[in-house]
Amino acid sequence: MGISKRIQRLIWAIWFIFVPFGIYLLYQFQAPGEINWPILVGYTVLSILTTYFPFKVAGTTIFLVQWINLAIFLKYGVFVEAIVMQLAVIPLALQLKIGFSDFFRALFNSFMFFMVSVISGVSVILMGYQVGSLELKDIILFGFIYQIINMFTNHVILYTYLKLTKQENEGIFGSDTFWDYAGIIVTFPFGITLYLLNEYVSTAFLLLGVPFLIITFLIRLYSNSERVNEDLNQATEIGHELADRLTGVEIIDLFLTKVSKMLPVDYSYILDIRNGKLVFLKAMEKDVDVEIDLSHEDLLKSIAGIVYNKEKSILFNKQSDWRKVSSGFLPEDAESVISVPISRNQTMEGILVIASRKKYAFESYQLQILSLLCSYFAVSLEKARFVQEAVSKSERCGLTKLYNYRYLEQQLEINMNDLLNGELRQLSLLMMDIDHFKAINDTYGHQSGNDILFGLARLLEREVEDCGILARYGGEEFVVILPNYSKEQSLILAEELRTKIESTPFEIRTELEDIPQLTLVHITTSIGVSTAPEDCDEAMALIRNADRALYIGAKREGRNRVAEYVK
Repeated sequence: MGISKRIQRLIWAIWFIFVPFGIYLLYQFQAPGEINWPILVGYTVLSILTTYFPFKVAGTTIFLVQWINLAIFLKYGVFVEAIVMQLAVIPLALQLKIGFSDFFRALFNSFMFFMVSVISGVSVILMGYQVGSLELKDIILFGFIYQIINMFTNHVILYTYLKLTKQENEGIFGSDTFWDYAGIIVTFPFGITLYLLNEYVSTAFLLLGVPFLIITFLIRLYSNSERVNEDLNQATEIGHELADRLTGVEIIDLFLTKVSKMLPVDYSYILDIRNGKLVFLKAMEKDVDVEIDLSHEDLLKSIAGIVYNKEKSILFNKQSDWRKVSSGFLPEDAESVISVPISRNQTMEGILVIASRKKYAFESYQLQILSLLCSYFAVSLEKARFVQEAVSKSERCGLTKLYNYRYLEQQLEINMNDLLNGELRQLSLLMMDIDHFKAINDTYGHQSGNDILFGLARLLEREVEDCGILARYGGEEFVVILPNYSKEQSLILAEELRTKIESTPFEIRTELEDIPQLTLVHITTSIGVSTAPEDCDEAMALIRNADRALYIGAKREGRNRVAEYVK
């Protein structure tokens, strides 16, 4: 979440109260002695360059500047070290790309560096360290204490800030702490060596600093390449996971979840291109699904519209950049934005838009990573469509497009289990059969009979709607599964269906005449009703009972009627 204006004003106030006046008091506490300015300038340049070129280890940003600060403190004391650290705020602000709108972040870093310098430096001096001492025992002991207090103070202040601003943090002793203290162990000997060597070699900062900077730069390059390789491997794994999903909903949810874990994403959107127009497929803001209703014309003015027109990926590092060229659906606190086409076979089928509340949250190489992920996503969706179509064909009657017997049997078993487990109160089933259907085929032809079956299927779909599951049982027989329908409710529905069918003319094209003609035909149906658990407690028994009611209670009694199963 964004930092509130109240907190920002508080940071400005704290800086003005503590830092300028604190520097004055620090000078009074320990004014620097004789200063070798070329050496100090060299130290300062080395400190600034080291601050400007951090690298990442296990997701933690490492600034290996501690050893230089240690040498400065041992040689010149707390005041000079504090001033050098204030100067180091400048490259840090450049590294973090802090602008005027969030300048309070630079002030916070300045305050934190100052307090760290004061607390660690003053503490060690009060413990008895003499600035400029060449006693090896004192240098190692007090130098190590200085480093420990320095790092601990840094983490306490940072933890307090993150808690105050309600940002995520690992606590004072998280993984970041581990790597920072590991950095101390590695660099501490360099700091001691730099300080002692400088007593004898005026260019010691060059002898140690230049190789150290080169090594740091190489580590940074290696770290960046490792990050790219790690993201590529992760993208490949995500692609495999997407391929294992069988439904479009599963694929979309998994895709957005994985992208949000891989990158610092606060807002994510997938837009589909249907008939040449942009429509929202899914939108998530702060891990919550949201509904966004915007027209194609409005979406063309958004970042998605830019990608739609150019068919190219885009990256914006801060809000002021994308606000100049787009409007639309992104929240007010969105800063960094990436938008990537979702393409398959060189055809753009959708658009991905992700945003972060942080500035400069994304790297340029991540555009390629996301493009790769979007390719996996598009292929997986297409595969899911094929699978769904194949499943649908295997579950549907080719003529009526209703569910077939196999699907009916599966669903009836599921519903019966739900009944036995207490998830359903009752379960009813209607079995209906067209009366004298053979006579219709003999009179008008089989194609006309098919026309009636198709027309009856559409009528039943309209009438049943969401009441239950409608299926063609076979031949001229149809079945309706009615979860949570009592026997009385089922009989009422069956009678309504029978009446509706009887009063509805069905249009057929006669094929037995020389010139086919359109003819209106009236049909009737007989319907049997059975209900569980009162009639039975097995799925197939429910079908048999309804079938028995159909033929004994309805067909034998004259047809065109509804009958219930009676034990």
